[in-house]
This record gives sequence, C-alpha cells and structure tokens, in this order.
Amino acid sequence: MLHPILDLSDFNVILVIASLFALSVGFISLKVKQRCYLGEALPAFVIGVIFGPSVANLLGVSQPGGNDDENPTSETIYALTRLVIGIQLVKVGYELPKKYLKRRLKEMTLCLLPLMAMGWISTSACIMLMIPRISFLSAVIIGSCVTCTDPILSQAIAKGPFADSYVRRHLREFISSEAGGNDGFGFSFLLLGVSFLRYAETPANAMVLEEFDLARGGPDLLGATDVGRFGGGAGTALKHWFVEGFLYMIVLGTAYGVVVGTLCRKVINVSSRRKWIDPGSFTLVPAALGILIVGSCGCFGSDETLACFIAGSMLNWDGLYNRELQLRHDTFNSSLETLLNYGTFLYLGAAMPWKEFQMPETTGINVSRLLGLGVLILLFRRIPAIMAGYRFMPGICNNWKEALFIGHFGPIGVGAIAYVEYARRLFPDRGESDKEINNLTAAMRPVVYWLVLFSVVVHGLSVPILYIFYKVLKVPKVHDHPVEVVLLSENEPLPNNSIVDPKRHSVLVNNRFSDPSDLNVNSDEEQEHNEQRESTERIRPRSERSSISHSLAISPSHGSTQRLSREADVRDIV
Repeated sequence: MLHPILDLSDFNVILVIASLFALSVGFISLKVKQRCYLGEALPAFVIGVIFGPSVANLLGVSQPGGNDDENPTSETIYALTRLVIGIQLVKVGYELPKKYLKRRLKEMTLCLLPLMAMGWISTSACIMLMIPRISFLSAVIIGSCVTCTDPILSQAIAKGPFADSYVRRHLREFISSEAGGNDGFGFSFLLLGVSFLRYAETPANAMVLEEFDLARGGPDLLGATDVGRFGGGAGTALKHWFVEGFLYMIVLGTAYGVVVGTLCRKVINVSSRRKWIDPGSFTLVPAALGILIVGSCGCFGSDETLACFIAGSMLNWDGLYNRELQLRHDTFNSSLETLLNYGTFLYLGAAMPWKEFQMPETTGINVSRLLGLGVLILLFRRIPAIMAGYRFMPGICNNWKEALFIGHFGPIGVGAIAYVEYARRLFPDRGESDKEINNLTAAMRPVVYWLVLFSVVVHGLSVPILYIFYKVLKVPKVHDHPVEVVLLSENEPLPNNSIVDPKRHSVLVNNRFSDPSDLNVNSDEEQEHNEQRESTERIRPRSERSSISHSLAISPSHGSTQRLSREADVRDIV
C-alpha cells in the first residue's frame, strides 16, 4: 500500500513560512504601513530570526562564515543581494523626475565626494576604536562596506506613508537619489582600501617571507580573488586603484548604464507609439533591465549597482516612462519590490551570524563592543558630514532640521551585505594568510552584519517614534504639489495625505513623490524657475501654508478652482 510521504525539506519549509508571512502581513498591510509606520524590512527580519536556526530552527539556513567552499549560505546571500539591489536601483532611477541628475549635479557631487569621504573616515575611526586586533587599513575596508546608504531601506523612508505626509518632496527625491548614487560609488572607497592592503610593502626585516602571504604566479589584478598581498608600495596601489577601481568599475559602469538605459528608452518609446508592446511587458522593463545589468556586469566585472541606477535614470530621462506607468496605475513593480524585500530580509534574519557577535577569545568582539559601535556609527557616520555641508545645498536643505533628517536617515542594509560578501572573496579563507589579513577576514562579517541588524531595528523604529513626536507637537502635514488621482475601485484605500472629491470619484494627493506634471515644463530654464518658486513657497511659515491648504480643501477660491481645473486636465489625472 502506498503511504503519503512527509517531505519537510528546507525548500518546502521556506516556501510555506515566506508565503504565510507575506499573506498575513498583506492582509493588514495598510494598518502596518499607514498606522504603525513600519516598512517591510523589520517585520520580515524578525520573522526570519524567529524561524531561523537560532530560535525555532525551522529554516535550514546555515550562518555565513568559515570557508566559502564549505558554506553555500555566503554565495546565496551574495547572489540574492546583487539581484535585489539591481532591480531596486533601476526602480529608484526611473522614479526620479526627468533629468534629475543633471539638475542636481552639484548637490550629488558634493554628497558623493567630500561628504561621503568624511563619513567614510569617521566610520573607519569608530570601527578602529571599538574593534580590537584589526589594523587601520582593515578598519578602512570594513568602514567602506557600511558607508553607503542602503537603497532599499532608504526607499521606505523617502516614499513611505510618513514621508507622504511630513517630508517635503525635494528632500524625498534627494534621499532616494543619493542612496542610489552612493551605493554604487562606494566601490571606489572599498577598492582603495583593498589596494593599499594588497600592495603594501613587505617589511625589510621579515624573517620568513611566507608570513606575509605574498602571491606568486597569479594575475596581478586588484579584483583577483582568494589572494593576499602582491607588494609594490603606495605607487603601485594607486595605479591599480585608478585603473581597475575607478576607471573600470566606476567610469565603465556609469557609461554602460547610460548606454543601456538610453537604448532601452528609445526602443520602448518607439514600441509604445506604434503599440507593439503589451501592458505586461511594458511594466516588466525595469525588472528585466536590472537583471540584464547585474548579469552582464557580473560577467565583465564592472560596478553593477551604479550601472543599474544610471540606467534607471536614463530610462526616464525624458519623463515619459514614469508618466506612462502612473497613467496605467502600475502596481506590478511595487508588488515585486515588496516581495523581494520580504524574501531578502527574512533570509538575512535567518542567516545572522549570532555566535560571531560574542567571540572575545578569537576576534576580541563581544556584544558590548558592538553596541557601542552601533551608537557611534549612528552619531558620527553621516550626521557631522551632512551638517557641515548642507549650507552648500540650499536647493535641498533649507535649515539644520532638514539636514539632521537626511543625516539620520541613512540606513545600513542589503547594500552593506553585498559589499562585505564581495570584499570577503578578495582575500584568502580565514587562517590562510598573514596575521593582519586573518584578523580582517575574521572581523569583517560580524561587524557588518551587526551594523545591518542595528540599523534595521533603529531606523525601522525611528519613523513611528518620530510620528508620535509629530502628533504630540501637532506638526501640520505638507500640502504642496497637489495632483488629482482617479480611484479605480470603491474598495481602494485612499492614498496618504489626500483630499477626497466624491463627485469626480477621485482624490487630490498632496506632496506626491515625483509628480508627473513635471512633463508640462518645456525647458530646463522653466524647470529651474519653478524650483526657485517652490523654494520660496517652502520658506513661507507653516501656519500660512496650512491655511492655504485648508482653504483649498474646504472652500476653494477662484484661483484654487482654476488650479484644480488645471490639475484635472487629462494629462495630469493619474
């Protein structure tokens, strides 16, 4: 007689837990996001921890560490983070207003060069102070992994329900854009530290040359994996970094993103005009573009994160693609983003290397040191640099409060995991190199994974705590840039920060991210004039702005009626 076979394999259990979590949270997602102000990351991460090996042990996920050949978890995490970041960065790019990088070139350059370098140095100093047994170059390498703002967690801040109501659009767009840019640009800092460590001079008084792990017979490349040192000094290190780390990674990655994104935009515009492309394929373009760039850049070894962000920006360079998606009420890309976030953070929660957080005998790392490091990173990683440079960005930050907001909400997440897994592959396995590199490879994973855990918890809870303060202080909502949105269903929940118009079966959404009405601006000069006018509007007292918005909602004047009629034009209704 045949009997049913109970197959509790890891794959089946993971599918059941992940799908049950997605369904359970999905049924109350509006309450979780718009009432509790929690994103997908923190709940998914907690569920991963609960069902992972450290607690219930239902998810058969081994912790990353040891020799990479013996532990497939590290390879799985690296592949998963690459894929998720690639798709997300294309989405970040195309959701920005048209020609945004051109209009904000000065502010982006300031954040990606001097301010990001300041954050890198201060982060490395904090790691050097709290983590024992590592050298300064090792601290610099670990610091470069967590200097960048995570492009996934930052989107929950820039585009979440709290930002819809209380964070002005110019700040939201810049937070999103900066996260996309510096996550790719951070490779230059990482490879600079790796090059100085790999090409450091061998001490002249070395008794045993093999103790310094000099590579022999292998390719003299900065991106070579599983090797220690080549020697040669600072000059050789800078030469390899400039050619391989800057030109090949950053410049080539940027150029590749420009070419692929531009070609894709031109082709899709032609296909749309001639009605060759069906709606499903049209909305699938960003995901397919992200996967293409991740795979192709992985083949020839360039910076895939920067290429994905640039390609997404070029895809919407004329503003047509994002406008068309909004006119079609696209929900596929948002659903895909949510699904990827659930899976990624659930897996990371299950794969946290908890045992490596308390190993004082081997690495000198313990929980108290990591807690202190988390607080120092929170205080000194971004806030001092942004506070020092916000006066040079008047179009973004009007005062120190907005600068403090940008400085605090620079989370560490999936991007840092991808960085440390990439960096780990550049060096030999633990115990197979000299003392400095062995200490680095033993400390880099627990430090970075801990800071990701700390950031997910702290930044995940910062928004609901800030919302409570705003409610107590009675901070008014932002009522700028209203756009009329047609409701497609009677059961469709109202968007955040919106005003209902039951006669037109629509809502007037205030402070919407990346307003598609920017397309009505005919030139960059007019766009700049509109930005200056918006800047003047932003410095008006809050009470005056609130009264204006209240009058728009309750008793529209003749001018506001004309504006509403203009917003109701078919080109602006989405």
